Amino acid sequence: MRGISWFVAWCLVGTAYALAAAGALTIGIFVLPVAIAATVALALVRRSWIGLPGLIAGPAVLLGYLAYLNRGGPGDVCVSDAVSRSCTEQYSPWPFAVIGSALAIGSLALFALVGRKPRDAR
Repeated sequence: MRGISWFVAWCLVGTAYALAAAGALTIGIFVLPVAIAATVALALVRRSWIGLPGLIAGPAVLLGYLAYLNRGGPGDVCVSDAVSRSCTEQYSPWPFAVIGSALAIGSLALFALVGRKPRDAR
C-alpha cells in the first residue's frame, strides 16, 4: 500500500473516534469498538505509521460535515412548501469550518513532512 492509502485509513479511524465522541450518548457506544479494532489492526502493520497524521484529519471530516449542515445559520432557518413549513435553529458554520480546515491542513502538512525522504548529510 502507498502512503496516501495509509493516510486515508487512519483518517477513517479518526473520523470514527470523532463520531464516537460526538454521538457518545447515541451511536457512539457502537462506533467506538469499531474504531478501537481498526486502530489495533492498523497499528499491527509495520508500514502504516506513515499515514498516522490522517488520524488528525479524521475529525476534520466530521467538522466539515457539521459546517455543511449548518450552512444556513446562525439562527432560525425555515423551509416551506405548498403544504407545510418547518423551522430549525442552526449554529454558525464558521467555527466548524475554521477548526476543521486547520486540522485538515495541519494533518496534510505533517503527512508531507513525514513522507519526505531525508537529505544526504554532506
